[in-house]
Amino acid sequence: MIMPVRSAADLMPLLPELVLVLGAFALLMLDLFLDDRRRVVTHVCAIGLLLVAGLMVAMGVGGQGTVLGGMFVRDTTADVLKVGIAIVSAISMVYAWPYLRERGLYKGEVAVLMLFATLGMMLMVSANSLVMVYVGLEMLALCSYALVVTDRDSPIASEAGIKYFVLGALASGLLLYGMSLVYGATGSLDLATISAAAEGNSSTMLVTGIVFMVAGIAFKFGAAPFHMWLPDVYHGAPTAITIFIAAAPSLASFGMAYRLLQEAGGPLSGHWQLMLGGLAAISLVIGNLSALVQTNIKRMLAYSTVSHVGFLFMGLAGGESGMAAAMFYALNYALTTAAGFGAVVVLSRKGFEADRIEDFKGLNARSPMLALMVLFVMASLAGVPPFLGFWAKLAVLQAALEGGMMWLAIVGIVFTVIGAFYYLRVIKAMYFDEPAGDVPAPSSHRPLRWTFGLNALALLVLGLGWSPIMAWCQRAFEVAAG
Repeated sequence: MIMPVRSAADLMPLLPELVLVLGAFALLMLDLFLDDRRRVVTHVCAIGLLLVAGLMVAMGVGGQGTVLGGMFVRDTTADVLKVGIAIVSAISMVYAWPYLRERGLYKGEVAVLMLFATLGMMLMVSANSLVMVYVGLEMLALCSYALVVTDRDSPIASEAGIKYFVLGALASGLLLYGMSLVYGATGSLDLATISAAAEGNSSTMLVTGIVFMVAGIAFKFGAAPFHMWLPDVYHGAPTAITIFIAAAPSLASFGMAYRLLQEAGGPLSGHWQLMLGGLAAISLVIGNLSALVQTNIKRMLAYSTVSHVGFLFMGLAGGESGMAAAMFYALNYALTTAAGFGAVVVLSRKGFEADRIEDFKGLNARSPMLALMVLFVMASLAGVPPFLGFWAKLAVLQAALEGGMMWLAIVGIVFTVIGAFYYLRVIKAMYFDEPAGDVPAPSSHRPLRWTFGLNALALLVLGLGWSPIMAWCQRAFEVAAG
């Protein structure tokens, strides 16, 4: 039974989310009175709202605790993920403005949909009930479906939107069916109650429910063999929208996986850890081998995402000790993938999408600094020291070893070496190949170039000072365990 809210103080842990939702509704009304020339106001205000919400979480405004009858929890784990979600979403919106405006695709609804999608992500990582998990997930999913088809005149975008909707609905159905089985086996929607009921209970209904929930989580992450939607959606959506749906949702998906598997299904970890280990191995194999043969960089990064999900699942499969490593990897992936697709946005112009590897040929001769930033991004994705991606891969490999999955760690190491090849192809094209014909100059939009530069540079700076971030992640789960 949901307890009534007695006073405004009972809603204080929800304050960042309330600011976000009220701001989104206000911007929706404000946009009615703005023409296309002044629509930048909507976008700037939306970015400001995201940063304010992230700052409120980082500063602890509202405090931690549970509200809404225990369905919503604000703890250190949720706070770490929410700060990451707010920052990466704000970065995605900076990339989106010049790209969409130049192509005549920008509408005020884009910023509002991104805000509501971010709100859904925040609800997912703070869910303390199966109901709240599903509400947050569907809020994110429905907004994402609409964003993918922003370019309504593009047949590729329309096809991507339909595939995303159909397969996303299938994934939601699998997850919901699994939740219903777990509810039937335990008689509760509360995650802590489910965990207590699962102690010593390995009934067929409960285990089957966990299996379906793992399948739903794998769909949302884009893990193989549930990855069939991901390359088409990443390729078909406008690149600026791809940044948004690829980066921040990975943090929300991690939060959902943690809540459902560790907090609710912790006593059944022997079952789901083995499943995640198998999915991790399959994702590493299929993701890396498929990326090797891609000539379109957006599809290459999509299959690269499948392999990165394999590494993230490697940390999750390590159990409670690997959760901090998996969170660290999710933060690294969100920041790095934003920079990866951001490079495509910076190099693209109206009528020219720099989405093929050959479009990067000779970039060093045309713009040495931009080529250096792209080099940073590819090196971090490949896991080259001292970039952030190296420490993230090292953390999940160590978690796999500590979790008794040496075979999975060996698979990870082998495919890290194989995966480095397709990232090196981009670097080779920039530094050693001649441009293929007349290539348009990169975007001259200063905020866009500065955002990409800082995004790429952060991968090196945070790689040199990764310890505080890892300690923050470890503290989140130490507090949760305590």
